[in-house]
Amino acid sequence: MTSAYSRRGFVAGAFALGGLAACGNPIGSDGAQRLDARVDATRDFLFSRYPGTQDLAARAQGILYMPLITEAGLGFGGSYGQGALRIRDVTVDYYSAARATLGFQIGAQQYAHALFFMTAESLAEFRQSEGWAVNADVRYALPDGGAAAGLDSTTQQAPVIAVIFGQSGLIAGATLGGTKYTRIIP
Repeated sequence: MTSAYSRRGFVAGAFALGGLAACGNPIGSDGAQRLDARVDATRDFLFSRYPGTQDLAARAQGILYMPLITEAGLGFGGSYGQGALRIRDVTVDYYSAARATLGFQIGAQQYAHALFFMTAESLAEFRQSEGWAVNADVRYALPDGGAAAGLDSTTQQAPVIAVIFGQSGLIAGATLGGTKYTRIIP
């Protein structure tokens, strides 16, 4: 009987491995390296274009960089992108950001954003959640096209600061309200 169970276990394991391979299993892919390279470019752009964010980054417990969020809508809409959470500029996890919307909307845009976790508690809450959603504790520091990133004394006291930048497209404005962040394997 033991050998029959062993053979069944082996056959089941072989089918499971084959199924994973057929699904495009990311093990051995270069998805993480490509995403890290995009995050590096996004970080460098953010710091060079908005130098005030360098000080913000130095005080942050962790930063989630989302290099490219694509948003489109015609009545119904949605957005999606992938990024990396870095602590002391070292990638510790990868995340996707997704949002669905309903209402008057038409057009498409792309943008990048960074979430600066200013407290250990806000970073821990983000990392421990199954799917973290932007809430009222997030303050926006919207770059105005100049070197400042829209940081003021009220914004800088927030547990999480969002900076949205690099916008292009035909939808006016960008917000992260209702965006859900989920840990992924790129």
